[in-house]
Amino acid sequence: MRRTVTAVSLLACLLASAAYAQTAVQSIDIREWPVPWQNTGPRDPFTDARGRVWFVGQRGNYLAYFDPAGGEFKRYEIEEGTHPHNLIVDARGVWYAGNRNARIGKLDPVTGKLTIFPMPDPAARDPHTLIFDKTGDIWFTVQGGNFVGKLDTKSGQVRLIRPPVQRGLPYGIVVDPEGRPWVDLFGTNKLGMIDPATMQMRTIDLPRDEARPRRIVATSDGMVWYVDYAGGMLGRLNPKTGQIKEWPSPGGGHSRPYAMAMDDKDRIWYVETGERSNKFVGFDPTRESFFSVTGIPSGGGSVRHMMFDARTRLIWFGTDTGTIGRAVIP
Repeated sequence: MRRTVTAVSLLACLLASAAYAQTAVQSIDIREWPVPWQNTGPRDPFTDARGRVWFVGQRGNYLAYFDPAGGEFKRYEIEEGTHPHNLIVDARGVWYAGNRNARIGKLDPVTGKLTIFPMPDPAARDPHTLIFDKTGDIWFTVQGGNFVGKLDTKSGQVRLIRPPVQRGLPYGIVVDPEGRPWVDLFGTNKLGMIDPATMQMRTIDLPRDEARPRRIVATSDGMVWYVDYAGGMLGRLNPKTGQIKEWPSPGGGHSRPYAMAMDDKDRIWYVETGERSNKFVGFDPTRESFFSVTGIPSGGGSVRHMMFDARTRLIWFGTDTGTIGRAVIP
């Protein structure tokens, strides 16, 4: 694939910062609810059809939901030693990544039954982030084990793909409008794209050697967006032309952009985690400008993953400070 790069020079960074400073910045409404189980690492929420907000307690080794309507929290125990990293929900159940015991699990919240899908290779020790594709199958990353995987949810078969780089540390993952999974290779300055027909991955270099992409989304026009955690950048890849363009995050080079989501207007949202009070940031791709920065009331610690619920126009997130939060999207 032909690739050209639009690099962000020091002058461009200064001009972008000056333009941003002159732009009216819109704050949004953010509210948080303390999770009743302290020091358990609530993270990676996902809403179900009833409006309940499911999340994992990674350190606490549980799955749970929060009901915003009544303020109720309910907890489900899972296999000892799982330490789930994230979860996703559909009509079939709650699917979760067993980050410490090399498996994907599914919880039936009505009966409490667990169905387990073990990894076929013991090297795939730490399933990380799960996402659905349009068929209902699940793609996922395996960070330390250095794999990207696919679970056929009908057969239960798991297939694993190794990136063509050592210590790729696959992290964030998204399926684009054409059905192709894209991943951040967080141990490198590369993105990876998998051809579902061949199950082969090709990689795309980012403009700077020191870049470390961590989360990723794809807009409806097929553009692939990522945050560079190490460099404090928001980036956009055009898969058709190979062109990459980047914008310095409002918080600067040490802002540590992390959790990322896209709303129903194709606007990009992410959280700067470099400061003690994490900042919730909005970017408009049409205008190519940042338009919203809001501090998270609890401080956040680090917001690691989040989701946009199109039915309610809310973004849900978990924090290292032990809360489940929501942001009202304008």
